Amino acid sequence: MPKTVLVTGGAGFIGSHLVEKLLEQGNEVLCVDNFFTGSKRNIEHLLDNPHFELIRHDIVFPLYVEVDEIYNFASPASPIHYQYNPIKTIKTNVIGTINMLGLAKRTKARILQASTSEVYGDPLVHPQPETYYGNVNPLGPRACYDEGKRAAETLFMDYHRENKVKIKIIRIFNTYGPRMHPNDGRVVSNFIVQALRNEPITIFGDGSQTRSFQYIDDLIRGILLMMDTDDSFIGPVNLGNPQEFRIIDLAKKIVELTGSRSKFKFLPLPQDDPKKRKPDITLAKEKLGWSPRVSLDEGLIKTIEYFDKLLKSNG
Repeated sequence: MPKTVLVTGGAGFIGSHLVEKLLEQGNEVLCVDNFFTGSKRNIEHLLDNPHFELIRHDIVFPLYVEVDEIYNFASPASPIHYQYNPIKTIKTNVIGTINMLGLAKRTKARILQASTSEVYGDPLVHPQPETYYGNVNPLGPRACYDEGKRAAETLFMDYHRENKVKIKIIRIFNTYGPRMHPNDGRVVSNFIVQALRNEPITIFGDGSQTRSFQYIDDLIRGILLMMDTDDSFIGPVNLGNPQEFRIIDLAKKIVELTGSRSKFKFLPLPQDDPKKRKPDITLAKEKLGWSPRVSLDEGLIKTIEYFDKLLKSNG
């Protein structure tokens, strides 16, 4: 049965793919975005869809709509963006989350929180299971995002316990694909854009730090499966690809796939940058029947094609 679904941050990288899939399923979709990091380019192909509505709004301010489900994806998610205005970042994740939980309480809507692997900080446990409480510096430059997302999870649990709000919490690990912001400072988009321009590829540290990369289609599938679980399962649940890659190896692979002439340029490692990042997805397999399907090569080729077209269209 079609539902009325609200997606905050719906013009962003992940949000726009989610909106698209929800429309494919026959739902009425309200896309809310303040365009701080989202882009109309990501959802312009949906504007003529009679089941799609775009609302320019900042969730730091209350929103009064009638909905059945809420996906809370409103927040800058890359270090370059969330550190640009750290107070705004934590306000979005705390005040904005309170507003969305209040909306869910009033409308009796089910609400899903897009949390992040950043809640684990620079982890001392590897791989990271949902039971790990993390190693986060609350005073560092990443804290506005890390602690903002941790506070949002706390708020979700308290609204659930006190007001019986129907909640779901996912923790998203490194995700890549078409519609990533070309200047968001994330490693995949950075490397691809630099490689396509034959510019030096900037690697922080010696490139031995690891990340796990999941393609956007795998993530969206996991998100929808999580929202459709029984009310008794609230998470949190990790959504990420457990295949671990060194940053230097990712850079080499992108140079190879693009046929780039780029050389590597090594820079100091940023403060509190995690050395290792890999999800334990045992819970996602057990509760959602979910695991990633798209290989790194397959996903990178699609992402490179997107950025190649984008850079050419931008001259």
